[in-house]
Amino acid sequence: MNARQPPSDSSLLVRREDVAGVATLTFKTPKNCNALSLAMIEALLAIIGAIRTDKTVRAVVLAGDGPAFSAGHDLKELLAHRNDPDAGETFYVRVMTQCADLMQAIAALRKPVIAAVEGVATAAGCQLVATCDLAIAGEAARFALPGVNIALFCSSPLVAVARTIAKKHAMEMALTGDLYDARAAERFGLVNRVVPEGAALKEAQALAARVGAHSAPTVALGKRVFYKQIETPLAEAYALAAQAMVDNLALADAAEGISAFLEKRAPKWEDK
Repeated sequence: MNARQPPSDSSLLVRREDVAGVATLTFKTPKNCNALSLAMIEALLAIIGAIRTDKTVRAVVLAGDGPAFSAGHDLKELLAHRNDPDAGETFYVRVMTQCADLMQAIAALRKPVIAAVEGVATAAGCQLVATCDLAIAGEAARFALPGVNIALFCSSPLVAVARTIAKKHAMEMALTGDLYDARAAERFGLVNRVVPEGAALKEAQALAARVGAHSAPTVALGKRVFYKQIETPLAEAYALAAQAMVDNLALADAAEGISAFLEKRAPKWEDK
């Protein structure tokens, strides 16, 4: 096993372990339910930045240490900054901007990202799950957009959640603030499937290994175009997808993959 860390204090907050092309990032602050404090957000941004240029990584898994995946923003940290001279506005802008940057960095990463959810994933933690390309939930996982319960509506989390599940399900989560179990999350489309409690990480890593075994540039192109076309009108979506197919056919790996299929043999990817 090869453990890699960026040259910062990120390792105090997030453990990175690389095995056979899969980078597993585990949040390491269980005492605050792996809250997305500013330090945690910046640590994740640093690690995702390092992974972006690391050709040895073909897929990423996100997981939480302890009884929670992530409970969202660190409310104690946010409340403490109410005492700032500007009542916390400068800090709040920084936190929300950096959090948005993190979500967009995950979406833009040219490698699949899979959430392995055990315990609670609430508010920005639920946003993180929705931002990932795929998600596996343990049977005891719970999901919520509970901000309305404390008069802090989950507007930012809804950006990702409402792009992942049906609008009425998203609004129900945000307007009630209720906890939803793993089976409801699966029914909503927030997670791909539910596995026995404690098995989410193993299942997510196995899934990451499967998707990471494909041609890296093909997966990168497919991920980028999927998110680009999904929000566009039908004609524009087909134009984007058609050009993507043309670009994909120009890859050496596509020629190899088609030849291997026709010759009934395993392909040998060159990642180009």
